[in-house]
Amino acid sequence: MPSISFDGKTIECDSGQTLRNALIAAGTSPHNGQSTWLNCKGLGSCGTCAVKITGVTHDKTIMEKWRLSFPPHKNSSGLRLACQVIVTNDLVVEKQNGFWGQKMAASQSESNKST
Repeated sequence: MPSISFDGKTIECDSGQTLRNALIAAGTSPHNGQSTWLNCKGLGSCGTCAVKITGVTHDKTIMEKWRLSFPPHKNSSGLRLACQVIVTNDLVVEKQNGFWGQKMAASQSESNKST
């Protein structure tokens, strides 16, 4: 059973569950502020569940590549859509600031530019 470290909590979930659904089932959310209610409910079209993930995941889905290719997101940011990520391994998940979760701290933005 994979575990997810998120927002100071460790959440266990079934392998094969989407990251978004696992977080919501645990009483937390991959969304910031109003995007908790104003989102696409897991279809991958809004981009509000963008998160930074450390751990082994599958390649980006077609929908994820599409949505992360236009503003306010950038494919180069390294973010993933929680609704498109299938949890099969232990993950560390971080939510950034901003409605879409796209605003990284300055130190993170600088490190992404150098890679």
